[in-house]
Amino acid sequence: MTYQDFRCFHRLRVRWAEVDIQKIVFNAHYLTYADCAMTEYWRALALPYEAGMRQLGGEVYLKKASVEYHASARLDDWLDVGMRCVRIGESSMAFEAGIFTGERLLVSVELLYVFADPATQTKRPVPPALRAMVEHFEAGGEMVELRVGDWATLGHDATQLRVEVFVREQGIDPALEIDAQDATALHAVAYNRLGMPMATGRLLHDGPGLARIGRMAVDRSVRGQRWGRMVLDGLVQAAQERGDREVTLHAQCSAEGFYRRAGFAPQGERFEEAGITHIAMHRVLG
Repeated sequence: MTYQDFRCFHRLRVRWAEVDIQKIVFNAHYLTYADCAMTEYWRALALPYEAGMRQLGGEVYLKKASVEYHASARLDDWLDVGMRCVRIGESSMAFEAGIFTGERLLVSVELLYVFADPATQTKRPVPPALRAMVEHFEAGGEMVELRVGDWATLGHDATQLRVEVFVREQGIDPALEIDAQDATALHAVAYNRLGMPMATGRLLHDGPGLARIGRMAVDRSVRGQRWGRMVLDGLVQAAQERGDREVTLHAQCSAEGFYRRAGFAPQGERFEEAGITHIAMHRVLG
C-alpha cells in the first residue's frame, strides 16, 4: 500500500486528547481517523450521504474492521488518511484506508460494509447506480456535470439549493432570495451522478461589457470539493464567450479567499447586504 494508491484523502492533525503519556496516538483512534476518511470519500463522490442514500434506497453498515500497525503517529503529526474501494460484491463493499505521515505508511485499515435496508438492517444488493458511481470515481472520472441554461430549464434545482443555503442555513429572508432578475440571468447548476444538484450560481448583464455573478451556493455536505469553483469558472467562461470585459460580484466576507483564488480582487470597503457582511470584487477578463 502506497500513498499513490489513493485518490481520496482526509488530512488531520493529531490532537492532545488522542495521545498517551508518551505522546503516541492511542490505538483505537486510528479507526476514528478511517471513519473520518470514509465520510470524505462520500463527499468526494459528490454524494450527500443522508439524501443520497435515501435516493438509493438503503444505507451502508460496517460489518468488519481490521487494523495493521506499522509505526506510530505522534502528537502534532499531520496525517493524510487515504480511502479507496477495492471490491464491490453483491451486497458488500470493501474499503482500504492508509494512514500516512508524508508518504510513510503508519497504519493500514480494512473495512467491510454491507448495503442494507435502514428499517430492518437486512442486506440488499448494492444499487447499480452506487456501484457505477464508485467505479467511475476509482477510475479517475469526474463526479459532477455542469449544466448552463435559462431559468425555465434550471430554475427548479437552483431554487432548491439557494433556499437550502441562503434561507434555511443563513437565515436570509426568502423575499430577498428569489427576484425578477432570475428570469433574464444565465444559470449554472452542477449535478452529481444521481442527478442531484450540488452547486449553483447565476450570471447577469450589468451593462456593455460588464457581467455580474451572484447567488453562488453549494450543498453543505459536499463543500470543499471544488464544485463551487466549477460553477464559478463556468460562469466566467460564459461571460468571456459573450464578450464581457469585466466580471463583478458581491462576496460574503467568509468566502473572500475562495474568490481571490479564482482571480477576483476586492474593491472598496466592506458593507452589509441581507444582514451579512460582504465585499465587492472584480476580475478583468482577457
